[in-house]
Amino acid sequence: MREGTDVERPTERLRLRMWRDADLDPLAAMDGDPEVMRYIRDGSTRTREQAAGALTRERERWRERGYGLFAVEVRETGEFAGWVGLAIPEFLPEVLPAVEIGWRLRREHWGRGYATEAAREVLAFGFGEVGLKELISIVHVRNQASLRVTTKLGMRPKHRTTVPGSGQSVQVMAITREEYAAVPGATSTS
Repeated sequence: MREGTDVERPTERLRLRMWRDADLDPLAAMDGDPEVMRYIRDGSTRTREQAAGALTRERERWRERGYGLFAVEVRETGEFAGWVGLAIPEFLPEVLPAVEIGWRLRREHWGRGYATEAAREVLAFGFGEVGLKELISIVHVRNQASLRVTTKLGMRPKHRTTVPGSGQSVQVMAITREEYAAVPGATSTS
């Protein structure tokens, strides 16, 4: 597998790429939006300093693991739209060992199919280059938009549980490499 610092994956409308310093301000704005953050952990927004720390940690995870969260930009405009990628869900110890696929988009990019488009490419990356056997997604039970995305990806409900600390009720969705291979159109676009 290539070192994570040079991975880029284009889709029809998006570019999944490594993080840049210029991503900090739009990342901080996204994570500072209460509507975007309402289903994330305890629903708290994050400061610019917290976003800067997250950006630094994400670059380190790519170097350590060869996978992580991709910055997502709109190909036509170059605008930062959010992120999508793979992470270890340490906040929910009962599912470990596991790798989670997740996404977060700026509100102005909701409802355009970007989460599904980007996540399909990340599934291909996770099962292909990374060589994972299963991916999960942990979704707040009231987050209907993200639950729809998991369904479009071919994921199935695994179980429902509560996140320690925040007490949020979440649905754990899952898809194996074999299940993914059977999903129509489940091939990489790159």
